Amino acid sequence: MSTPHIQAEIGEIAKTILMPGDPLRAKHLVETYLENVKPFNSVRNMLGYTGTFKGKEISIMGSGMGMPSIGIYSYELYSQYNVNNIIRIGSAGSYVKEVKLYDVVLADSAYSESTYAMVQSGYQKNITFPSEELNAAILKKSQELNLNIHTSCIHSSDVFYMEGDNNYKELVDKYNCSCVEMESFALFHNARVLGKKAACLLTISDSFITHEVISAEARQKSFDAMMKLALETSIEL
Repeated sequence: MSTPHIQAEIGEIAKTILMPGDPLRAKHLVETYLENVKPFNSVRNMLGYTGTFKGKEISIMGSGMGMPSIGIYSYELYSQYNVNNIIRIGSAGSYVKEVKLYDVVLADSAYSESTYAMVQSGYQKNITFPSEELNAAILKKSQELNLNIHTSCIHSSDVFYMEGDNNYKELVDKYNCSCVEMESFALFHNARVLGKKAACLLTISDSFITHEVISAEARQKSFDAMMKLALETSIEL
C-alpha cells in the first residue's frame, strides 16, 4: 500500500521514526549511524529509510519545510503506516542570549499563529504539546549522556521572510519562546488527533541576538549531539 506521498508498503517503516526537515540530513544520518538500511521512499525526493541502530529497527525520513509539509507526512505515517512515535530533529533560530549556536532545545510546547490546527480539526488554541512520555525519555537519556539541553516553549512560524518588524521579543515575554522553527505545532497537533506520540529536538543554527549563522552544509552534517540523543532515546521506545 502506498499513499500519494509515500511509496512504502506496510511493514517497511518502523514504529519510531526520526524526521529532520532536510531529506539530505536524513540521508547523512542513515549513512552515519544505521546498519541494514533499506530505502522506503523517494517520492518528491523526500528520502526515507529503515535500518537498525544497536539492533533496534528505526526509520528516518525528511519532513520538508513548514507545517503543511510535515502535516502531510506525519499524518500519513501515523494513520497509514502504524507509526507510534515521531521525533522531529530540526534546526532553529535562537530568540534569547542563553541559547547559543549548536545548543540543543527540547520543546515542551509549541506556540504558533498558524491556522493549521483550526482548519485540520477545529482546534482553536495557539499552543500544542508534545508527548510527556517521549519528552521524559529524551530528558532521561540526555542526563545519561551528560548532554545539557534547554527545555522550553518554541515558536512554530509560517513565515521565514517577514516584512516589517519581527515581534519575537513579545513571544519571549508572553510565551517563553526560546527559539523559532516551522513545523512542530502541526506535528504535535496531528499526534494528539490520532492518539500518537511526538517530540521535537532542535539544534540552534542561527541567532536573532548575535546574528550568527551556520552554513547549509553544517546544518546537514554537524548536528551530532541532537542526532545521537534522538537515536539513543529511540532504541528504548
